Parts: sequence; structure tokens; C-alpha cells
Amino acid sequence: MPPYKDFPITSVCGADLESIGFDTGGVDDATMKELAEKMADDYCDQLFWSSLEILADYLNIPKRTGSL
Repeated sequence: MPPYKDFPITSVCGADLESIGFDTGGVDDATMKELAEKMADDYCDQLFWSSLEILADYLNIPKRTGSL
């Protein structure tokens, strides 16, 4: 597997906002893009690395041995 091949994690849409009670009638694509960017930043800052390690262990992805 190429080490830098990207695999999408998730997306966000107006229906997601509506499902938690927000009115998206006046929300444009630029606002949704900004929301998605802020969510991605927040996820990377808070959960990405810990979730990556936990889930890779769960899937039995072996860790390297020795030095890099």
C-alpha cells in the first residue's frame, strides 16, 4: 500500500445540522465548507491520533519493530 494514499474519513451536510435541531434554510456552501474545515481541525487536534492508535490496534495492524 502506498504510504500517502488518502482514504476519506467522513463528511458533513445540512441534514446533519438539521438532525440536531439547526435551521439550515439560510446556510450557504461557503458556511458549510467553513464548518467542515473547523470540524476537521477540531478532530485532528483532539481525537485523530488517539483514535487512530486505538482502532489500528483493534484491527490488529502490527506495529513496526526496530528504529525508523
